[in-house]
Amino acid sequence: MSVITPIETLHLKSTLRLLPRCLPRNQQIQLFPPNNIFPNSSFTSPIKINPISQGVGSRILWRRYASDEFSDMGLDPGADSNKMNNEKDSIVETLKKANSILPQVVLASTVLALVYPPSFTWFTSRYFVPALGFLMFAVGINSNEKDFLEAFKRPKAILLGYVGQYLIKPILGFIFGLAAVSLFQLPTPIGAGIMLVSCVSGAQLSNYATFLTDPSLAPLSIVMTSLSTATAVLVTPMLSLLLIGKKLPVDVKGMISSILQVVLAPIAAGLLLNKLFPKVSNAIRPFLPILSVLDTACCVGAPLALNISSVMSPFGATILLLVTMFHLSAFLAGYFLTGSVFGNAPDGKALQRTLSYETGMQSSLLALALATRFFEDPLVGIPPAVSTVVMSLMGFSLVMIWSNEKRMKQV
Repeated sequence: MSVITPIETLHLKSTLRLLPRCLPRNQQIQLFPPNNIFPNSSFTSPIKINPISQGVGSRILWRRYASDEFSDMGLDPGADSNKMNNEKDSIVETLKKANSILPQVVLASTVLALVYPPSFTWFTSRYFVPALGFLMFAVGINSNEKDFLEAFKRPKAILLGYVGQYLIKPILGFIFGLAAVSLFQLPTPIGAGIMLVSCVSGAQLSNYATFLTDPSLAPLSIVMTSLSTATAVLVTPMLSLLLIGKKLPVDVKGMISSILQVVLAPIAAGLLLNKLFPKVSNAIRPFLPILSVLDTACCVGAPLALNISSVMSPFGATILLLVTMFHLSAFLAGYFLTGSVFGNAPDGKALQRTLSYETGMQSSLLALALATRFFEDPLVGIPPAVSTVVMSLMGFSLVMIWSNEKRMKQV
């Protein structure tokens, strides 16, 4: 193969510049470099140039050739820009993967809040609603109508998840809330707090837990959580009135208005932004995971820090036991109920894990926001504060157990 030296290249480029711009369509030109200029040249074959490739085309070919030549000599003009682009891509990928450290962040926030409460006491109750609204906005902006349409092809699973969320879980909450007051002689607001946790919608963390264990079912989990969240505007106040109304006054209208502002409005804003302004959504989406992790860390640590005296009180251990048993029962109920319905399905085990997350993990932050805003007694907020930590730690413990189990089976 003939090799063109850089000097020959410069001569070729200067010759091309002297070519006439207007030539007949079929005319071709053959260029022979003078032998007296390149006596030892290996460039002996004529170069045929089509007029179509002249002008802009020839400059493009020249740039492409020059880039290759400079690369061979270790002088790549675009190396710095490529390096910057690669660094930018790596930063974006790092931001997108920030959710992978969520279990460690939840645990670290819990320990830090217990050991040094002032680290989170600045995050007062007035920040709970905006913080929860931001998490809902992140759910909306990461949602896609195609995923929802695909997930809606499994109405039986969606219905079962809804039953687990708003029938089985409230029954369990009522049982453990009643036990707190009747058997363990805890104050009535503590029992009301446990019941309130059982009345709220599913947690967005259940979607992430499903993604870590069974990625293909993550859209289904999102649909179930979104459905329970969307209907929480009516179901949660009515359930609260039914379970707690005889014990403490419940502001149903206020709850409906609050859930509209905290849940539906941010999700709708995220969906509309994603649909109408995709460039803006794509620009801010990589930053949402790291911001959501920091947001969740504050939402986990702050309730414990602000209620540290009650959590560390003599009945704090009893509350921890009751809340833990409540969530454990919900995880198990979702798992075995799904097994009885979808036991013979090809992805039956995956569905069991998905609905277990959906039933066992509640939006305890929403319960805490409602407790802080609509109940005068601060004791109502203690079970939701404890629940925020317990359900997160239990859910991600199951993620590790089930992920290892799947890995062992694959091996």
